[in-house]
Amino acid sequence: QEPREEEKDGNKVGKDEGRTESALQQEQHTKLKPRKRKQEEAGSDGKEFISGKSDPFPGPAPIPEDRVQKFKRKEKTKMPRPKHRKLRDMIVRSDEASEMAQKQAARLDLLLPEDAGFLEGDEDEDTCTISQEDIADAVDITSGAKYFNLKLSQFGPYRLDYSKTGRHLLLGGRRGHVACIDWQSKQLMCEINVMESVNDVKWLHSETMYAVAQKKWLHIYDSNGIELHCIRKFNDVLRMQFLPYHFLLATASATSFLQYLDVSVGKEVAAICTKTGRLDVMCQNPHNAIIHLGHPNGTVTLWSPNQKEALVKMLCHQGGVRSVAVDKTGTYMVTSGMDKKVKVYDIRTFKPLKSYFLPAGASCLSLSHRGLLSAATGDIVQVYKDVWSTPVTKPYMAHRVRGTVWGLHYCPFEDVLGVGHGDGFTSMLVPGAGEPNFDALDANPYRSAKQRQEWEVKALLEKIQPELISLNPNELGQVDHTTFQQRHQDRVQALGFDPLAKDRFTPKYKKKGRSSAGNIERRKKQVAHEDQRDIIRQTVEDKMKMEKERQEKEKKKAELSGQKSALDRFKK
Repeated sequence: QEPREEEKDGNKVGKDEGRTESALQQEQHTKLKPRKRKQEEAGSDGKEFISGKSDPFPGPAPIPEDRVQKFKRKEKTKMPRPKHRKLRDMIVRSDEASEMAQKQAARLDLLLPEDAGFLEGDEDEDTCTISQEDIADAVDITSGAKYFNLKLSQFGPYRLDYSKTGRHLLLGGRRGHVACIDWQSKQLMCEINVMESVNDVKWLHSETMYAVAQKKWLHIYDSNGIELHCIRKFNDVLRMQFLPYHFLLATASATSFLQYLDVSVGKEVAAICTKTGRLDVMCQNPHNAIIHLGHPNGTVTLWSPNQKEALVKMLCHQGGVRSVAVDKTGTYMVTSGMDKKVKVYDIRTFKPLKSYFLPAGASCLSLSHRGLLSAATGDIVQVYKDVWSTPVTKPYMAHRVRGTVWGLHYCPFEDVLGVGHGDGFTSMLVPGAGEPNFDALDANPYRSAKQRQEWEVKALLEKIQPELISLNPNELGQVDHTTFQQRHQDRVQALGFDPLAKDRFTPKYKKKGRSSAGNIERRKKQVAHEDQRDIIRQTVEDKMKMEKERQEKEKKKAELSGQKSALDRFKK
């Protein structure tokens, strides 16, 4: 063996001599390079390197245990016996998915760091006695600037509306004054006088367009005060509500008509005669886009553009309804009436939860994102906290304005309540009213003009059709079996055959004599038996059900016959 090895070494040397020195150096370099890279990646201690340095925080970021427990869904499932392997695998995968969802929810909760504010008085101090000036002095400069008064006594009283982002304010005076304001920077966007009475004002899908319900017709203006449309089909409008996800403007008129306008195409979607008289109390349910109307006979009716009749009629007060408000989750409705009562209803069951008595009644109601209720009585605005969970005996805050209140509206994402009254407009500070965490993809208060344009295009593409407005939005995922069967029957009559019927089984042709007439018939009978299994099973179940009912009837009859009657004593 030794001479052979020498021969091999000699042959290798001979081959190496035949190559050039540069080729040999290149080959050695390529052989050493991977090993060198592995050594560099592994390092001396075997840890990976990031930009030449070791990661000081390896692995995912830790999550606090109490935050994980907050999103705990279920206890771990008990494992079955070892022989049920498929069931064990399903349970393991389900538990892993639940644990991952729990951790992700806890991680995303870290992205909502803002907490809602609150107002807390000193010892033996009532928070409703704290004035707005004291609150403005105690908070920071930016928040203190959000408390201000606009003295507009010439064209009042005023109705108001905040845009969806909470950045812009729209004011409409009874005597024709209309103004758009970027209220945070106090910059006036436009100011006009329409030279006739104004009943209501409402922003449309963005801060570039708004609707004004004037004495005769409905008018649409842009943010520069230029009149875009005069819609004469909508006359004598008293109240308006805008459905942002449907691009629908709902109007209630003095002639008892509820009308819907699709602002994306400029068409009237529905015109419903409610036959209930003058409609001057109106609000919307943000959860399912149902319109709530209050009437002078004390009832509140719920409406959808798909039906000419009211979906629900509720008798809420002994006198006329003065104002209605619905919270953002669509669970609770608050109403005030001429009987000087404020009532809280659960819309899921249509039953009253709480009833409060106000000495002078409430003319205007408004609910904030965090569930604070503001009620206006004459020139006094009172704010109540937790009206549907605990009995309320006194207001959370109170403030007196210069004139009779005509409009109330909470600013989205801000602890601010806008009050329109006879002497102008007042912006109140209400700690704990606004939702501190906003969804930037839905309503971003800090968006630029370019972002607003992109959002507008996306919102138009995702517009919800008015046919989908219903009391229960979860019904959209269900199948209407009755309608499907009727359509199927109409289709069968039109075509002359059933397109969904199963085709007759035709056995596949096989070679080597396996497709003889006897084999084909035998295969057809096997499939026929399989098709008849469901019918046979259903027949057996029906027979067993009938037999069970018969036995129960006989048992009841025997029990009745065994009982003694009062007339048995007369038997011989």
